[in-house]
Amino acid sequence: MKVTLAIAGRELKSRLNTSVGGVVLALFLFLAGFFWFLSLNNYVAQSQSLVMNPYAASMLTLGDYLILPWFSNCMFFVLLVAPALSMGSFTQEYQQHTLTLLLTSPVSTGQIVLGKYLGLMGFASLMLLGTLHVPATLYYVADPDFGYFFGGYLAMFALMSASLSLGLFVSASTQSQMVAFLATLVAGLSLYVLSWLNPDPAGWISQLALATHIEDLLSGALRLSDMAYFLGFTLVMLFGCQQKLEGLRWS
Repeated sequence: MKVTLAIAGRELKSRLNTSVGGVVLALFLFLAGFFWFLSLNNYVAQSQSLVMNPYAASMLTLGDYLILPWFSNCMFFVLLVAPALSMGSFTQEYQQHTLTLLLTSPVSTGQIVLGKYLGLMGFASLMLLGTLHVPATLYYVADPDFGYFFGGYLAMFALMSASLSLGLFVSASTQSQMVAFLATLVAGLSLYVLSWLNPDPAGWISQLALATHIEDLLSGALRLSDMAYFLGFTLVMLFGCQQKLEGLRWS
């Protein structure tokens, strides 16, 4: 476990100490803050337009018309920044010729993959922590339903986990950071919008889509099937990455 945590710490430091990590963090926080401002402005404008209609105004809830739109926008930011975070995890090792040293060391490929994954998730957690000013300020002036924020942050964390594990697998499969970024981005977006191909939410295509399970969490419905989906997706991607490294070790 110490080896895994050491690799995780090295991965986290490499993101914090490089320009890519700083740009990704700044971009995510800027976009999250900017779209929170737009969502808030839109909510205020709608509220003012319904001043003379008390019934319609009562239907304009903070959760459905302010918090959910913000989280929905943040999901696309996650799909954008996750490839940028994960693209260099193994491609840099290829380019710097340190992957051979890593694979010939007395460290298992499972420890390498898990360590890098935990390091990336640590950075992702810092990104999400940077947005806590949103619920803090809203709770200061209003009393929103806690379930919206709980489900929203859980959905972002789950999507980040799935996207980063996918990025690690792609990064281990190519020596080009640009290829790793584009392949992860395209694959992530494709999996997210897969449900658009089938309007039936119970269909197997919809059940394979990331968006289907994200929507359940955003609605406040914490289902075991959704958590099992994200856990299974992450484990499959990490296992694929581990098998790729194992093949390189014995090649």
